[in-house]
Amino acid sequence: MTQTGHSKVRGGVGLLAAAMLLVSEIATGECALAATDPRAVASETSPPTAPAYHSSLPVEGVMPSFDGATGWLNSPPIDVKNLRGKVVLVDFWAYSCINCIRMEPYIRSWAAKYRDRGLVVIGVHTPEFKFETDIENIRRATKRFSMTHPIAIDSNRVIWQAFGNQYWPALYFIDAEGRVRHHQFGEGDYETSERVIRELLAETDGRTVTDDQPVTTPRGEGAEAAPDIADIRSEETYLGYERATGFASPEGIRRNAAERYTAGNPASNQWSLEGDWTIGPERVILNTPEGGITYRFRARDLHLVLGHADGSKPVRFTISIDGAPPGGSHGSDTDQSGKGIVTDTRLYQLVRQSGGIREHTFKIHFFDAGVTAYSFTFG
Repeated sequence: MTQTGHSKVRGGVGLLAAAMLLVSEIATGECALAATDPRAVASETSPPTAPAYHSSLPVEGVMPSFDGATGWLNSPPIDVKNLRGKVVLVDFWAYSCINCIRMEPYIRSWAAKYRDRGLVVIGVHTPEFKFETDIENIRRATKRFSMTHPIAIDSNRVIWQAFGNQYWPALYFIDAEGRVRHHQFGEGDYETSERVIRELLAETDGRTVTDDQPVTTPRGEGAEAAPDIADIRSEETYLGYERATGFASPEGIRRNAAERYTAGNPASNQWSLEGDWTIGPERVILNTPEGGITYRFRARDLHLVLGHADGSKPVRFTISIDGAPPGGSHGSDTDQSGKGIVTDTRLYQLVRQSGGIREHTFKIHFFDAGVTAYSFTFG
């Protein structure tokens, strides 16, 4: 889950953007025959039948089943045999993935726009973090993102492995015969994706694709807004010791044990802790009240995945930019004074710069113990 419009590979960043040129193929009829040929006589009384339309999109494989799902939301379990005759869009996502979140306005728009023509959208929620295996967390996320299409819960990564997938987000485009005809890894290239949908729907109908409709251009709000790629100079940063980079507290990382950390002076794209924290494999936990995290960043948007160690109560916090309240540069989960509250485990948008983009020092101070933090992302 990267911040530069690309996809995220488990254990590393994949900067793969899949794009495909769509070429329409029009079959030609037989050569004209002499008038003495019976077929020529028949053609004088009935017009020739137009050949069925076939897309030139290649066949990449056969759609696997969803049998490995540990549960379903918005639908009973779906058997792929019952999808024959439909064009299917399979969307692999994780609910705290910023790239997935920014793609959701397009997924919702395509599902509504092409439903009556036979498009079926199926989300496959495959977790990156352990908290993303909790079906109640996923249920809340689908409501927050207004997702009404079927969602397969792939907490054991069985469907992920069946598709041979490695990316969040990832789209697989399936034709009416159950064949994979195109894929898109990472956010972006939305026009190509929509034209592939139209191409496969046209093939199902047996008629040449037409492009008389404009492509979808939804306007995302909050964390769903498109990133400001030109000004991003900070990359996704994990806080758990298994993948942590750029840690600047003078004490260094002490694994799985409480430590009193000091903020130090983080340089560009470095972060530090202040207070009594435990650094675990995929998250940091504040052990006592009054602790903070500092990050030196450059990007329009700053997000942080936050939660509570036992989910027992909300955690109050306040943020600052270069030592001052954010004012007009607050995010959708903070106010102008910088105040916010952690209510459940998810991605929080804490900063959206309102003016020119430059490097800043971001600080978040937590008033209550038990907060957990997983990763920074930018947009």
